[in-house]
Amino acid sequence: MQTIGNSIWIVIQLLIGYNLVLPMILYLFYILRANKETQSGYAVNRPAADYAVIVTAYEQTTMLPSVVDSLLRMDHPFFMIYIVADKCDMSGLQFDKERVIVLQPPEVLASNTRSHFYAIRNFVRNHNRLTIIDSDNLAEPNYLTSLDKYFNAGFIAVQGQRKAKNLDTAYACLDAARDIYYHFFDGIVLFNIGSSATLSGSGMAFTVELYRDCLEQLDVQGAGFDKVLQSAIVTRGHRIAYAPDAVVYDEKTSRPEQLVKQRARWINTWFRYFGFGFSLMAKGITGFNRNRFIFGLVLLRPPLFIFLLLSVTCMVVNIFLSPVTAIAWFCALLVFVGGFALALASTPTDARIYRSLRNIPVFIFYQVLSLLKVRRANKHSVSTQHYHDNNSKI
Repeated sequence: MQTIGNSIWIVIQLLIGYNLVLPMILYLFYILRANKETQSGYAVNRPAADYAVIVTAYEQTTMLPSVVDSLLRMDHPFFMIYIVADKCDMSGLQFDKERVIVLQPPEVLASNTRSHFYAIRNFVRNHNRLTIIDSDNLAEPNYLTSLDKYFNAGFIAVQGQRKAKNLDTAYACLDAARDIYYHFFDGIVLFNIGSSATLSGSGMAFTVELYRDCLEQLDVQGAGFDKVLQSAIVTRGHRIAYAPDAVVYDEKTSRPEQLVKQRARWINTWFRYFGFGFSLMAKGITGFNRNRFIFGLVLLRPPLFIFLLLSVTCMVVNIFLSPVTAIAWFCALLVFVGGFALALASTPTDARIYRSLRNIPVFIFYQVLSLLKVRRANKHSVSTQHYHDNNSKI
């Protein structure tokens, strides 16, 4: 029995510990790969596509004027903006009627995908591509033209880069640091080793045909439609490209109560959908498909703070059980910290973000509190309440 117990303990530690070193292992493959999949190789001279820019708003409308203003300044010749104002008071808001269609569902949808398909059913013309923008996002003028380069290269799903719109508090800065980490390893690295970039909920684009094929027969409620969508895309044999120059600015959480509610929804989402990783890994192994296998492995990864806390716990326990193993855990934690530092150093990072790192323990504490709200996470709200004064970053 003791041997069985020891074996189980070793397996548990391996399942936790691989999350610390996996990013740097993937990075080693990245730096060894000679041909990086950069934008410069995708400047194919093809006619511009016609985009439907879907902006989803739930209850909150204060940021919509700035969002629409930034979208209207995009330098692409063919696009229409569809605002799905779900449970919103739109009185007093007026937009360019030639480029902006305001849709107010007669019944509350309370779902991202329901809002997206409400827009699709009300397209004023047959767009062949769509991109999803949150009601707190701002877009760079070249956002759509940057996406074009990847579509023209044959990709039918593309994730852009989401940058922080506000760095007004330590919480916002740490939220931005987390995004930089994920964009580097789950965007640049994954895509350049032949797998797919993970989807981020907004700043992403697809052919209309692909989006409908993946989600039209499903009714995804609560947070996490991007998790269902990315799994469906990779399962179908496609890769999700990463477009670092297709930039949208995203509102970061600036208050503890925002952080707790938002992270509760995200953690709930991971518990609901991490099982997709097993299916993709199995398909990757049986089909000798690198994209599916690596992407499935990444989907199994818990939220950062969960596996970090579990790792520290394992290290402390091993101080008493096996000091050599405790040293191994310490080294693995150093590898993770090195990877996090690498991500920040590889991206232009505001000095305020570096200064905010000393607040990581508090940031983790509030995420632990969010665990207590996981079971009822999607009942708090389907969107994050924002308080930041919405000044354009462009």
